[in-house]
Amino acid sequence: MFQSMRVSVRVPLRSVRWNSTAGPTLPPLMATLRNDLKTAMRAKDTPRLNVLRALISETNNAAKTASPIQTDIQLLSLIRKRASASKEAAQQFAEADRPDLKEKEDAQIAILEEYAGHVKTLTVEEVEAVITKEIAAIKEAGKKLEVGQVLKALFAPGGALDGKPADRKEVAGLVKKAVSA
Repeated sequence: MFQSMRVSVRVPLRSVRWNSTAGPTLPPLMATLRNDLKTAMRAKDTPRLNVLRALISETNNAAKTASPIQTDIQLLSLIRKRASASKEAAQQFAEADRPDLKEKEDAQIAILEEYAGHVKTLTVEEVEAVITKEIAAIKEAGKKLEVGQVLKALFAPGGALDGKPADRKEVAGLVKKAVSA
């Protein structure tokens, strides 16, 4: 009959860690979101549960892209994006005379704004002061004043806002206003 032979191939082990604990870093607010998700599950708080699941899902999906969410500022921009989409949806539901759906969107907006308040950013006055200093430095250098140039100087490595908790979209709006003035 057929006799089985045990064949074993020995592969030399390389110095590779297959199960590394070093993964992508998550923003500190993400831990809060995950803890609140558990609390919302226990409390059966459906609106909060839906918002938290959506935020965590989008963060996990972004981790698989070229630009994963690694800071609270990036997470804040995601929260603001979701809030603006909910505001737009609430407005459309109001126009369509659907108060039930508008109420759901308003509840989502309140929850999103609550989590947006957890992220501490620079105040508008602090950002404007940094922008005026940077514009003055560019004018002293005799360079042409452009929005892109000011933003590059602010967020470049070693720049005035490099690594600081400032929302880029908000800063860009303030720079446009300061350059046009």
